Amino acid sequence: MKSKKYLEELTAKDVKALNDDLVAAKKELFNLRFQNATNQLDNTARITEVRKNIARIETVIAVKNNK
Repeated sequence: MKSKKYLEELTAKDVKALNDDLVAAKKELFNLRFQNATNQLDNTARITEVRKNIARIETVIAVKNNK
């Protein structure tokens, strides 16, 4: 249940920290895509994992902004 623990960590953070995490995750995704394009990426499943983490962060931000 790794994703459940990650989601609990996200809900404990404030919106500013979540935005910082979102920027870092998007930078990581860019770097992973660049590595994949140049055939330097070994673990291509990491791209999917980072994309899902970005969606989780955006969802938590949306929920916190609606409260």
